[in-house]
Amino acid sequence: MTPPSGVGPLVLLVDDYADNRAMYARFLVYAGYRVDEATNGQEALDKASEIQPDLIVMDLSLPVMDGWEATRRLKANPQTRRIPVLALTGHALGDHEREANAAGCDGYVTKPCLPEDLAARINIMLAAAPPKPRPRGQKGSRG
Repeated sequence: MTPPSGVGPLVLLVDDYADNRAMYARFLVYAGYRVDEATNGQEALDKASEIQPDLIVMDLSLPVMDGWEATRRLKANPQTRRIPVLALTGHALGDHEREANAAGCDGYVTKPCLPEDLAARINIMLAAAPPKPRPRGQKGSRG
């Protein structure tokens, strides 16, 4: 699959509920992001390797492979370890946030979350992220 066209940062939105994906994706596109979607942890791993998003929004309770395991695998893979992962989950207890951080999540937001609050958090994380490595011979900054 080809990543969405456009000029904004590419966000991979991972959630098993179509309504959540549709709501957040629609708002993020409106806010200037390119968005691709995955419905489970394994699909997230496959797409992250293929499209190299600027950031991944990861639900933690997912079928096939949960978000905790998917994040551990993303962070263990040299090809995807630099991609920031923002957990977006209904798991609101302090232990869940610590577990998500231990798995490699770079940020944590609980549901329900207003789309504009999610976009603001993504902006903060992208501003703090190191630039993505470029293939040899390619110049320019992240974009």
